[in-house]
Amino acid sequence: MSSERSAVMTAGDELARAREVFAGARRIVVKAGSSSLTTPLGTIDADRVDALVDVLAARRAAGKEIVFVSSGAIAAGLGPLGLARRPSDLALQQAAASVGQGLLIARYTSSFARYGLTVGQVLLTSNDMIRRAHHRNAQRTLDQLLALGIVPIVNENDTVATDEIRFGDNDRLAALVAHLTRADALLLLSDVDALYTGDPRRPGARRVEQVREPADLAGIRIGGPNQARKVGTGGMITKIEAARIAGVPVVLTNAASAAPALAGEPVGTYFHPSRESRMSTRHLWLAHATTGQGRIVLDAGAVEAVVKRRKSLLPAGVTGVEGDFAAGDPVDLCGADGRVVARGLVNYDAGEIPDLMGRSTRWLARELGPEYEREIIHRDDLVILDV
Repeated sequence: MSSERSAVMTAGDELARAREVFAGARRIVVKAGSSSLTTPLGTIDADRVDALVDVLAARRAAGKEIVFVSSGAIAAGLGPLGLARRPSDLALQQAAASVGQGLLIARYTSSFARYGLTVGQVLLTSNDMIRRAHHRNAQRTLDQLLALGIVPIVNENDTVATDEIRFGDNDRLAALVAHLTRADALLLLSDVDALYTGDPRRPGARRVEQVREPADLAGIRIGGPNQARKVGTGGMITKIEAARIAGVPVVLTNAASAAPALAGEPVGTYFHPSRESRMSTRHLWLAHATTGQGRIVLDAGAVEAVVKRRKSLLPAGVTGVEGDFAAGDPVDLCGADGRVVARGLVNYDAGEIPDLMGRSTRWLARELGPEYEREIIHRDDLVILDV
């Protein structure tokens, strides 16, 4: 046997062993997108829902815990509202979610009831990940549901989420829920059966069996959401990003392959946990599921303190402020060259910062009062971005 063939067999054995994590996972997060759950006309596809629930119920019967992250609320509301496609208007999206969420959870309640299983609806906003008290409450709720034998059905609360405080897609939400619930694995169900080197509908595209690091994605052409149906927000890009931050093994495949994927069989694309995923859920949310509502410009000393020494941002290191934001908003931190180096939750409104710039906290406390003896952004609320 040649050394090259031996190496291939060894790599294959290693991947097979890695996939066994799914078969043995005590707790697993499963995410299904809108295209896997609804018809092109914007109604819930009962047969698809039942088929997926059959798989999840079998997993529960084997003594495993399932957290199900389900898209589809907005898509399910399109038909009843007479909308042909997902609207771009935020208010219409929220109205569709309000109608569709009830239909969706009713369908899941009925489908899981065939197996004597009860579901619990958990609607999250990004604030539930970033605010400490909300984060703990969400974690306790999910833990209690699982302890009671309930199947949590998680979705973003699209009826109240705005562009500024939303996750952006349920792939990222699923990755953060995997952190929140301390899951062992994450299964992302898409409308394609794996990641391919190009459009799988064209000749020459090859299935990517595994991804260990970003370099494995070099040269792969990644498309956006399914433009034919236009019912979801995600695409292959968001799924790859979710796999990068999940912190657990991830398999990407389609709903038809859910059962073999959960059994550890060689379907879909297997993503090994990345080093970046060791960040906390709050920091992952800041880095990947928020948009800076403004900018704070730092001098060279402050950039070094924040990026290299992981210090809090103090008023003395601030040279400028851009945008209109409020205390508690995520803002980008950049150097004099305009390059964004970090993002954090600011402790002041944009209008307050110009009077604080260049001042020490001691001076500010003496001149303006003790409430000003605090950081612009505390280091616990800062995440360093790619620099």
